[in-house]
Amino acid sequence: MKLYQKFPDTQVLTTKGPIDFYKDIFGKGKWLFLFAHPADFTPVCTTEFVAFAKAYDEFKKLNVELVGMSVDSIYSHIAWLNDIQQRFNVEIPFPLIADPDKKLARLLDIVDEASGVTIRAVFLVNPEGIIRFMAYYPIEYGRKIDELLRITKAALVNYKAKVSLPVNWEPGDDVILPTPTTLDEAQLRLKLPNSKSWYLAYKKYEELPENQRV
Repeated sequence: MKLYQKFPDTQVLTTKGPIDFYKDIFGKGKWLFLFAHPADFTPVCTTEFVAFAKAYDEFKKLNVELVGMSVDSIYSHIAWLNDIQQRFNVEIPFPLIADPDKKLARLLDIVDEASGVTIRAVFLVNPEGIIRFMAYYPIEYGRKIDELLRITKAALVNYKAKVSLPVNWEPGDDVILPTPTTLDEAQLRLKLPNSKSWYLAYKKYEELPENQRV
């Protein structure tokens, strides 16, 4: 899969029951944050699942459905999640896709053919089923959840307010107005108080309507 492509229209089996992405997630106006891990009962993945579980409520507040996946079986998932709960006292609240036949993993092109496991990948998908962010990480080190939440919030503000987000943007920081497409627009842009150039003009975050913020 590539950025801006349509997410596969398929059904999957998870630890919370079957999921039809376009009916159960996109059909309800929700975003999908899908993250793949290489394998159950592995050290880095375990630390990630504990961290994702702690961030679950933050994703939920953003109307984002957090979903994990790997090519392990549903029975392996159940045993591993039970082990995490017993050892770390952390219950995993989000569904975990079992993909032992690698159907979804191959559609997403995230199978490491050398090892047969899923790449440590992330897909953020909007309610129209369009991939708006994707990233791959090596097996040996884990993802930074705070950065993934920041990316998710940036994507939501871009989606709702049709603005761009500058380097190191955090919620509350100024946003960037779309680049002008005509000479008249470019000349008008220079007159704005937060304009740095005809092609770079900022807008105060608090000036966005409340329903366009996160």
